[in-house]
Amino acid sequence: MKFTAMVCKVKKVLRAHSTMEGAGVKLKRVFGFDTRYETDPFLLFDHFGSDNPKDYIAGFPWHPHRGIETVTYMLEGEVEHSDSLGNSGTIKSGDVQWMTAGSGIIHQEMPKPQNGMMYGFQLWVNLPKAHKMTNPRYREITTNDIPLIEENESRVKVVSGKFKQLSGAVQDLFADILYFDLKIWPDSTFTYHVSDDYNCMAYVYDGVAIFPGQEAFVRSEELVLLEKGNHIEIKAGADGARIILIGGKPLNEKIAWRGPIVMNTDHEIDTAFEEFYRGDFIKYKP
Repeated sequence: MKFTAMVCKVKKVLRAHSTMEGAGVKLKRVFGFDTRYETDPFLLFDHFGSDNPKDYIAGFPWHPHRGIETVTYMLEGEVEHSDSLGNSGTIKSGDVQWMTAGSGIIHQEMPKPQNGMMYGFQLWVNLPKAHKMTNPRYREITTNDIPLIEENESRVKVVSGKFKQLSGAVQDLFADILYFDLKIWPDSTFTYHVSDDYNCMAYVYDGVAIFPGQEAFVRSEELVLLEKGNHIEIKAGADGARIILIGGKPLNEKIAWRGPIVMNTDHEIDTAFEEFYRGDFIKYKP
């Protein structure tokens, strides 16, 4: 069957805005609560980066999650993780932490600067209703375990999903997801055939890029929400571009969200917080 390209054009451009989370960590919120149905199955995307330890050293002390997965990808620096499952570890530059909160997990994430620098991203992925209360799971993926594909036009780090028939480092997921870190060479074009039922978005974190349907350059710290299609095309500017490309099949389910808990109904949210304050929030104890 002949492939017919349906180009994913620009639907909306969002500018990351400054906010503060945890015990006083300054970061850029790329998208969150207000766009939760537009970015389905993704809930939140944060970009953190500073060469001043005062901006992040207080970190994210012990706090709960339920109903989601968190994906932390480090470019520079280190983050120490501990949780109620007994997991502990440190992700370093280039590493990924993929944590499935499921029925409930309590954890902390504490930054450790590397030459004063802390730089990376955190993505929240919604869990389908059928798997909201699955057993929690924690995975650390080192940079050496993440496939890296270099071509004439670009270099692609495949965290999840498939590129050139090569599967990403993180598999066995509850939702179909692609997560690529792209480096597109100057004045070059990256193309990718994607499932036409995916919601896809691209975050430019260095350089500038041009997308179909958008005459102006998309600049650093801007996110492009793409219309549905099966062909993604991104052209970098004269200095190249660094981009996080994510995509996933939308769950099309009701989203009830309060703080670190994301469920399908307000009643489920109330129950989660009641359990947390009562002391029986954790359902799975290995």
